[in-house]
Amino acid sequence: MGLSSGAVAAAGVLAVIGGALLLAPQPAASPPVVAPSTAEPVGRVLYEWPTGDPGEVVRPFSAPPERWAAGHRGVDLALPAGAGVRAAGDGVVAFAGRVAGRGVVSVDHADGLRTTYEPVTATTRRGAQVAAGQVLGVLEPLGHHCSDQPCLHWGARRGPDDYVDPLSLLAEDVVIRLLPQHG
Repeated sequence: MGLSSGAVAAAGVLAVIGGALLLAPQPAASPPVVAPSTAEPVGRVLYEWPTGDPGEVVRPFSAPPERWAAGHRGVDLALPAGAGVRAAGDGVVAFAGRVAGRGVVSVDHADGLRTTYEPVTATTRRGAQVAAGQVLGVLEPLGHHCSDQPCLHWGARRGPDDYVDPLSLLAEDVVIRLLPQHG
């Protein structure tokens, strides 16, 4: 079966109309209008000291040379036993309990970071929404990070093993003063 003369004529008309549309001058594109945004970027978290005030750094962050090697994957901050330990940023409590005999609280933040605090006796629970500065628990008398004084170990990581210096999260300048070790 062949095409009828009517079908051929219709196809010809469509081709002429389509070609005319392609060759017709197009109106100039107007530039897009962009309204200024006053909102924070999605996932931005403002961090603050988990000690309430700027803390005294007893031991700084020390990234390991390899992921599996030894290092100090957080900072140790001087804090008296029984003092309140605060969320460094808004988030959701991912863990509140004991690990290897120490109290640990971990908070997941909207920017993909997880901050961890130890040794802390939790006053919050897993799944709780917390705001920056909200008390998560109280510092236990001694942990394994500071053998001769109470201190808070504050860690931060992205993903399972990409540890970052928690002090780099703070918006202010940080001065680290190393103290002599006793003994």
